Amino acid sequence: MAKLIPLQRNTRAARTRKNRTLLLPMPKATTDDLALRVHIALDAMRRGQGNVHAAQTLTQAMILSGFLAEAGYGEATFEQMRRAEADISEAFDRGRDTGEWRLDHDAAGRFADIVSTYDFQLRRAPLSAIADASDRLDRFRAGEPAGPVTRKRASG
Repeated sequence: MAKLIPLQRNTRAARTRKNRTLLLPMPKATTDDLALRVHIALDAMRRGQGNVHAAQTLTQAMILSGFLAEAGYGEATFEQMRRAEADISEAFDRGRDTGEWRLDHDAAGRFADIVSTYDFQLRRAPLSAIADASDRLDRFRAGEPAGPVTRKRASG
């Protein structure tokens, strides 16, 4: 008869593996896919060939980048985020009113900075920080308070 492995031991090992995984950066293939989507959205909006999906993609990247910066991964200023929010709101208004989904030259440049920061964050932040930021975005989208920032641990 086969020897049974106690369930508790398996659960503990699975939990340990999961906790270790959350400390690592996201897999490269996943970060490449996410970053590519945001870069494509920015390019489309820069060329005046965007759509509501491209604008939403940039909005989500902007918010996630801000949350990750608050948690200590990358840098973003309040003014930078405030201006980007105004830029994307203008793009949504224009798109809804005229069907032209674009960012003007200056707005595209500001979003290029955010997209570069987001790229860096996806490659450097541990999966746990990205998951926390994503959970905060989900709460924000649902109209709930985004919740507290989970700050990265000091290395030392």
